[in-house]
Amino acid sequence: MWSFVLKRLLSAIPTLFLLVALTFFLMRVAPGGPFDAERALPPEVQAQVEAAYHLDEPVWRQFGRYLGGLMQGDLGPSYQYAGYTVNELVAQGFPVSLQLGMAALLLALLLGGGAGILAALKYNGPADHGIMALAMTGLALPNFVVAPLLVLAFAVTLAWLPAGGWDGPASLVLPVLALALPQVAAIARLMRGSMIEVLGQGYVRAARAKGLPEYRVVLVHALKPALMPVLSYLGPATAQLITGSVVIEQIFSIPGLGRHFVQGALNRDYTVVMGVVVFYGALIILFNLIVDLLYGVLDPRVRQR
Repeated sequence: MWSFVLKRLLSAIPTLFLLVALTFFLMRVAPGGPFDAERALPPEVQAQVEAAYHLDEPVWRQFGRYLGGLMQGDLGPSYQYAGYTVNELVAQGFPVSLQLGMAALLLALLLGGGAGILAALKYNGPADHGIMALAMTGLALPNFVVAPLLVLAFAVTLAWLPAGGWDGPASLVLPVLALALPQVAAIARLMRGSMIEVLGQGYVRAARAKGLPEYRVVLVHALKPALMPVLSYLGPATAQLITGSVVIEQIFSIPGLGRHFVQGALNRDYTVVMGVVVFYGALIILFNLIVDLLYGVLDPRVRQR
């Protein structure tokens, strides 16, 4: 197992390098700079500021300097947040984004998995058609459309929940719901298709023929193999929930890592954008590795290979 993990981690190095290179040079090509403002700085002050951050050097040398710091775990200083490094901004914002993403993932698993199982058990019935219609609606509506609708309904009209902020459990409800709904729909569709296939297998029919209760047939015999496609989806879905909170954090004014990314992009804060991209890229690789390892837990055939 350890050799497999080592091989996956080593194969991730070229991917991360390509990600860093593309982001670095795309940020340099974009118009504007980190110290551009409506009121231009005097030329001598501009030159001193750029020299302090090595922005007066050739681009290839800046890239080499950034890679050297990155290999030491240093994401560099922020150009816009005076006195802060990118490492400190990531350490401040990521726990908030992680809490938001994990809550949305748990909600998506519970609602989507339960809805998919129910739809499979009621195959071609009214419940199946209703659940799939809702799932298609959930997939069609992006979260930046769902979020304002939830605010309008539950915060403005009914005044049940706060419209934004990060001030306790109540402020979590709307952003988590907005972030989770598309994933609920996707997981429900995957779980339904997988469960229908598993319920048609011979060993499940044999369990039913023995007179086992339906809940035992589903939970003991059918659930584990039916989870395999869902598990494959969870790696990118987890990363998508954490990184996809960028829009949700902006809408609900949540102080997570996504807001730093958006503000860094608007202000041409190169190091913040680079740091967030590298951090999220490493997370996606890690989540996919965890999913591959969990495959071996759920399916002994994968573990033997």
